[in-house]
Amino acid sequence: MGLFGPYPKQGAERPGRYLYRWAPALLALLMGLWGIRRENSMWRDESVTYQVSHRTLPEIWNLLGNADAVHGLYYFFMHALFAVGGGGLPALRLPSVLATAAAAAVVTATGTRLAGPRAGLLGGVAFALIPAVQMYAQEGRSYAMVCALVALATHLFVVAVENPTRRRWAAYALTFTLAGWLHELALLALASHGLTLCIPGPGRRMLRSWAWAAALPVVAVAPAALLSARQSAQVSWIGWPRPGEWLMIAFAVLLGVACAAYGTRRGGPERHPAALRLVRLALPLLILPTAALLLVSLHRPMYVDRYVLYSQFALALLIGLGADRLWDAAARAARPRPVPFVAAAVGLVLALLPVTLRMRTPDSRKDDVTAIAAHVRDMGSAGAGVLFMPSRRREWALSYPDDFRGLTDLALARSPVADNSLEGSEASAATIRERMRAFGRIVALSDPPGQPEDVFPGEAVKRDVLREDFVVCRRARAKGGLVTLYAWPGRC
Repeated sequence: MGLFGPYPKQGAERPGRYLYRWAPALLALLMGLWGIRRENSMWRDESVTYQVSHRTLPEIWNLLGNADAVHGLYYFFMHALFAVGGGGLPALRLPSVLATAAAAAVVTATGTRLAGPRAGLLGGVAFALIPAVQMYAQEGRSYAMVCALVALATHLFVVAVENPTRRRWAAYALTFTLAGWLHELALLALASHGLTLCIPGPGRRMLRSWAWAAALPVVAVAPAALLSARQSAQVSWIGWPRPGEWLMIAFAVLLGVACAAYGTRRGGPERHPAALRLVRLALPLLILPTAALLLVSLHRPMYVDRYVLYSQFALALLIGLGADRLWDAAARAARPRPVPFVAAAVGLVLALLPVTLRMRTPDSRKDDVTAIAAHVRDMGSAGAGVLFMPSRRREWALSYPDDFRGLTDLALARSPVADNSLEGSEASAATIRERMRAFGRIVALSDPPGQPEDVFPGEAVKRDVLREDFVVCRRARAKGGLVTLYAWPGRC
């Protein structure tokens, strides 16, 4: 008996077996392609991907020494993709769609290997339907790709533990290294695999093999992680999880634990060990990475759900196991009644439908850079000035430069490219004041009301001059932003 126990009996291959193994991947692919343009909108993080990936290779390399080193490999990948496939919204998000489909296929394969084909199928379908998975499947960032690589590494871990060879451990190590280069927090999943190994008390040889394989990604990612640590001011915006986030964390953990408890109830000579081996793998992966980020957050807030998106892979495996056991219970009933199960499935689809539809609208993100740029185009006029309040909101302009053409950036000292940064650098407060008073019309881009105001001198002087020397002519709100046209009194 291996670490995960004997495999469930698969029986003879039936026609269509290979088709349904790929059904979850096809479902995830179709869900990702549905509404991929998100009403032709883009939000701030995707805007950063878009504008950085359109820089030259030396410009990207120079940027990484100052900011966003954690996303360096992803930016180089997207630069190559844009060079080959164009730079539109579908190209921005297609890698995430394909990665999510691949992850769904790996969920199915892993669930099938550990608990049987039905558990694998149901787990793969659950993964494709989880709201967080749907959201980041259409995100122009690296998180879906990281999730797919961690899922693949987890599957390779299972294979290597059951039948260890140097080649399998090497494949495991290289996959984790690639995941860590895309985002270093992927390596938190390594710890969950170590815990999985320790649960049944494996031999020293197995632990030694895993430790050597785990050491490669840790060593390979360490330089990038140290550079990212020096850039930690970039994530100073992260706060302690809000009540809604705590609720979602608790719900995911409780659902996973409930599925694990129900799935490990004895139901025959083979079902119990099959369930145990899946739970040994999935439960640590569901809980440990999130718990680690929350523990670190006691010192400095670091928890963001997308940083551990791969934990949804583990949740889907547990949901597949629980649904598989429910299916068994229904089949063993003296008088099976399919109506309640059909009704439950229909109810689940209807419950997810509003969330699924919202994921494909601009309202699903923090802001809508496209709409903000459109308001600037509508309000701006040649010879007017533009201000970004705070300066980091300059990212709103970088992906839509045509909408800002003819406007003078009154606070800018060095452009983002020249400054090797994401937003550029701004002039002194005195210079900003002097420039503002030389313009009769200014378009100001700011956060929505109620957001904390930066206390830096340059930001304070922007607010002071607008309040003392200008009047509001027009104001337009977009998702996550406010665009205001100011002018000298009597000049609106």
